Amino acid sequence: MPKLKRYTFQNEAGNEGSAGGSASKPETFSREYVTELRSENATYRTRAREAEQKAIESEAAAKKFAEEAAAKAEETAAARETSANDRIIRAELKAEAIKAGMVDLDGLKLADLSKVKLNDAGEVEGADELMKALKEAKPYLFGGAANTSNTDTPPKKKDNSKPKTAKDMDAAEWKAEKKKLGLP
Repeated sequence: MPKLKRYTFQNEAGNEGSAGGSASKPETFSREYVTELRSENATYRTRAREAEQKAIESEAAAKKFAEEAAAKAEETAAARETSANDRIIRAELKAEAIKAGMVDLDGLKLADLSKVKLNDAGEVEGADELMKALKEAKPYLFGGAANTSNTDTPPKKKDNSKPKTAKDMDAAEWKAEKKKLGLP
């Protein structure tokens, strides 16, 4: 504990007194001086109370800001997760729609996606049932199943024959060819 210093003051009568107090002789100060000290002390107490109140308000504001920031971060994370899950579901539904033979994938916009969910393993549940229901309700969206190895039409045969030259043509063929080309 620090040692207190003793100060001496002179009262109105010119007698010296000490701030530490003396048991033998009581100290007296003028009323104006005491009022001035009390006023000064009140000013300091008021400032201290105001500073303390500001500190409490700042602490409350910081706590509120931290809570709002945490709530916003949590909300943003949840929104991002939902958005990512929706993208995964849409991609899987597109694959299922192609397998089911959907002609135009814009038809998926007509589907009720509320029953399609992403499970904990990251797999889409309910996509098959959705495609079956969509196929029954809107059959015009579906053609045959997509098949890349369709061989209904035979491939065109290459024409390996060489064009005839004027040497190989007879007179009638030569006249017809000249006429076709617009020559006299």
